[in-house]
Amino acid sequence: MTVHFIGAGPGAADLMTLRGRDLIAASPVCLYAGSLVPPEVLTWCPAEARLVDTANLDLDAITAELVAAHVAGQDVARLHSGDPSLYSAMAEQMRRLDEAGVPYDVTPGVPAYAAAAAALARELTVPGVGQSVLLSRISAASTPMPPGEDLPSLARTRTTLVLHLAVQRIEQVVAELVPEYGPDAPVAVVARASRPDELILRGTLADIAETVRAAGVVRTAVIIVGNVLTANQFSDSHLYSTTRCRS
Repeated sequence: MTVHFIGAGPGAADLMTLRGRDLIAASPVCLYAGSLVPPEVLTWCPAEARLVDTANLDLDAITAELVAAHVAGQDVARLHSGDPSLYSAMAEQMRRLDEAGVPYDVTPGVPAYAAAAAALARELTVPGVGQSVLLSRISAASTPMPPGEDLPSLARTRTTLVLHLAVQRIEQVVAELVPEYGPDAPVAVVARASRPDELILRGTLADIAETVRAAGVVRTAVIIVGNVLTANQFSDSHLYSTTRCRS
């Protein structure tokens, strides 16, 4: 058997990869976070599949479910929202499975920041404006950030910044970014990207906290900061240049 770690995407069921869908359909056990994975995705599970909502399970309980399926010779679809390479807690599950001798593989999914950029109809790497994207979070009720990865340190790069798991601390985010980005820096907050109740909030560091609080957004949101959000005067990319040499 194999535990299939599958990126379930940002919310819209039709953003699931074909590979992920097919693995779900072939797995007699499915573990998923009920608060994050859209229920439509579960309709792809076999009719007799064992469905386990992990929302209230700790790591020990989740590992026990995976090991039990291994003992029974059953493949497992282990669903993670977005892409499992980002903030999915997949690493510690893999470490436990390595210790237990349980095989696994990984199927990527559409990450939340990509869905947020799509909702904004914005490229995050605009020629001459921004060519780097920094993905991070802040330390709140979670594991602390490693040395040098605190928000003020990251802000000194002045690159396009994407923050996950931070909207509930929007005032802190603003306070720590303004010294480097300035109060007029463009900001977008996309809540529940790709879902029917998707919400887009736009502003600057000077007013985004008030806008977020007024909208009642406290979770499942991505914050994007940077001039790429409003850039409209920039050079064409070298990729499609009519003057570059072609071989």
